[in-house]
Amino acid sequence: MVSFLFWVLLLVVLGSAVLALGYAFITYGFVKNIVVDEEHKKVSELSDIIHEGAMAFLNSEYKWLAPFVVVVGALLCTFLSIPSGVCFVFGALCSALTGYCGMIVATRSNGRTTFMATKSMNDALGVAFRGGSVMGMTVVGVGLAGVVLSYVLFRDANVITSFGLGASSIALFARVGGGIYTKAADVGADLVGKVEAGIPEDDPRNPATIADNVGDNVGDIAGMGADLFESYVNSIIAAMAVGFVTTVAGSNETLGLMGVLYPLALSALGIAAAIFGSACVTGSLAEENDSKMGQFACKYLFKFMQSGNATDPAKALSLGTYITGIIEIVGALILSLILLQDIRIFFAVVSGVVAGVAIGMITEYYTSADYKPVRKLADTTETGAATVILGGISLGMTSTVIPVLLICAATLISYFFSGLYGVACSAVGMLSITGMSLSVDAYGPISDNAGGIAEMSELPEGVRNITDKLDAVGNTTAAMGKGLAIGSAALTALSLFSAYAQAAGLKSIDLNNPHVMVGLFLGGMLPFLFSAQTIAAVQEAAGKMVEEVRRQFKDHPGIMDYSEKPDYKKCVAISTDASLHKMIVPGLLAIIAPVVVGFALDAEALGGLLGGAIVTGVMLAVYMSNAGGAWDNAKKYIESGVHGGKGSANHKAAVVGDTVGDPFKDTAGPSLNILIKLMTVVALVIAPLIMK
Repeated sequence: MVSFLFWVLLLVVLGSAVLALGYAFITYGFVKNIVVDEEHKKVSELSDIIHEGAMAFLNSEYKWLAPFVVVVGALLCTFLSIPSGVCFVFGALCSALTGYCGMIVATRSNGRTTFMATKSMNDALGVAFRGGSVMGMTVVGVGLAGVVLSYVLFRDANVITSFGLGASSIALFARVGGGIYTKAADVGADLVGKVEAGIPEDDPRNPATIADNVGDNVGDIAGMGADLFESYVNSIIAAMAVGFVTTVAGSNETLGLMGVLYPLALSALGIAAAIFGSACVTGSLAEENDSKMGQFACKYLFKFMQSGNATDPAKALSLGTYITGIIEIVGALILSLILLQDIRIFFAVVSGVVAGVAIGMITEYYTSADYKPVRKLADTTETGAATVILGGISLGMTSTVIPVLLICAATLISYFFSGLYGVACSAVGMLSITGMSLSVDAYGPISDNAGGIAEMSELPEGVRNITDKLDAVGNTTAAMGKGLAIGSAALTALSLFSAYAQAAGLKSIDLNNPHVMVGLFLGGMLPFLFSAQTIAAVQEAAGKMVEEVRRQFKDHPGIMDYSEKPDYKKCVAISTDASLHKMIVPGLLAIIAPVVVGFALDAEALGGLLGGAIVTGVMLAVYMSNAGGAWDNAKKYIESGVHGGKGSANHKAAVVGDTVGDPFKDTAGPSLNILIKLMTVVALVIAPLIMK
C-alpha cells in the first residue's frame, strides 16, 4: 500500500514540475508577443546586440565545458557505476538547459521592458517580472523533473547524488566565468567612463557599455540561475538520501519511501505556491483583469501595493514572496501530518523558511540605501576613497554576525525536532520557494539592462526615471537573492555533509586526529585561495579593459562628440577570453581537493576538509557579498543627489569603493556558495570508493 501511494504521489510531483514548465512557456509567450514599434527601433537593435553577445558567450562556455562533462562522466562510469555517470551527465545538461533558457528570455525581455517604460511603470514592471519568472519556473521545473526522473530510472537515492554533482559542476564554472566576464566590463566602464571621462555608466560613447550589459545577463541570470538550481536539487537529494534511512520516532522502523517522498512533495508544493504568488503580482498590474486570480490581487492587494498612480515595485514583489512563503508553510504542515504523521518535521521546515527570509531581510538592511549602514558608508566619502574601502570592509565583516546566528538557530531547531533529517528538510524548506525568489531576483538584471538601453537610446528623462526606479528595486532583490543563496548554501552543505558522514560510516570526527586537523586547515584555506584566484582574474581582465577603453578614447577623439563609434566588439572579446580561460583553475580546485585529501589521507580527514571549507566559505561569502552590495548602493545613493551628486569628489571616491566591491559581490562571494556545496557533493559521490 505504501509503495503504491508512493508512486502515485511521485507522479503528482512530476506533474507539478511539468506545470512549472508550462507556466514558464506561457509567460515567455506573453513577453515575446510584445512588439517594439518603429519609433523605438534603436531599443530593439541594442537588445539584439546584447542578446547576441550573451548567447555567444554561453555557447562558447558550454563548448569549453562539454569535454569536462564527458571525461568526468566516463570516470564515474568506470570507477563507480554506469548509473552514476549517466546521472552526472544528465545533471550537467539540466543545469546548462536552465541557463540557456533563462538567458534567452532575459535578453528578449530587457528591450521590451524599456519600450513598455515609455507607457507606464506598471507595464515595465510587468514585463521585467514576467521575464524573471520564466527563469524561476524553469529552474524549479527542470530541477524537480530531473531529480524525479533520475530516481524513477535508477530507484536509488544514493546514485542520484551524481545528478547533483553534475549540476554543481556546471554551476561553479557558470558562476566563476560569468562573474569574471561581468566585473571585468563593469570595472572598465566605471573607472574610465565615470571617473576619467566623466560620462554616465551606460553612455553609448563608452566602449565597455555593451560588454557591461551583456555581463549583467551572463553573471546574474545564467550564474545566479545555475547557483540556485544546484542548491535546489542538492537540498532535495540530500534530504532524500538521509530520509530513506531515518528512524521513525518511537520505533525501530525507517521512514523509507515516505522519507524520500517528503522533500519532493515540499518542492512540488513550492511550485504551486510560487505560481499563485507570481499570478498575484502580475494580476495586480493589469488595468483589466480577466482572471479570478488577477481580480483577487486587485481587490485585496492592490491598495497596499499602490503608490500614487502606479504599483510600488518593491511592495508588489515583496508581497508576492510573502504570499508564496505563507502558502508553503501552511502546506508543509498538512504534508507533515499526512505523509509522515509527525508534526515535528514541520517545525524543522519552518525554521529553514524563517531563517531564509530573515537572512534576506538582514542582507537588505546592510546593503540598501534606505537604511543606516549604507548611508553611513556614503558619509565616509567626505574623507576619500581609502575611508570608503575601510568602511565597507568593516560593514561586511559586521554583517556576518546575524546570518551566522540564524543559520546556527535553524540548524539547532531542526536537529532538535527531527535530527539530521530535520536539518536536511530545513534546507529544502528554505529553497522550496525558489520559483518565486529567483523570479524576483532575475527581475533585477532585466531592469538594469532596460535602464542601460534607455540611456543608450537617449530616451526621455521620464523613461529613465522609471527604469532607474525598477533598477533600484532590482539591486535590493539581488542582494536578498544573494542572502538566500548564502543561507541555503550553508544548510544544504550541512545536510550533504550529514549524508556523507552516513555514507562514509563516520559517527564523529576527532579533532585530536592529526589527519582531521590537517584536513580542517586545508579546508579553511581553500575558500581564501579560491577567492584570491577569482579576484585576481577580474583584476587582470579589468586592467586589459581599462587599457582598451583608454586607447579608444585617445586614438578616436571623435567618440566623445559622437562623430565616431566605439568598438564594442573588442571589449566584449576581452571579457569573453578572460572569463573562459580564468574559470578553469578555480573550478578544478573544488573538484580535485576532496579527491586528493580523501584518497591520500582518509574519510575522517575529508570530513575535516569539508568542515573547514563550510565555516570559512560561509563567512567569506557573507562578508564579500554584503560589503560589495553596500559599496554599490552607497555610490547610487550619492548619485541620487546627496554629498554633491554625480561628478563630485565624493562620487569619485564612492566609485572606487564600488569598483573594489564588484568582484566581491558578483564573482568571489557568490561563487563560494557553490564551492562548499560542490566539495561536499564530490565527497558524497566518492565516499563508497574511499571506504573500499
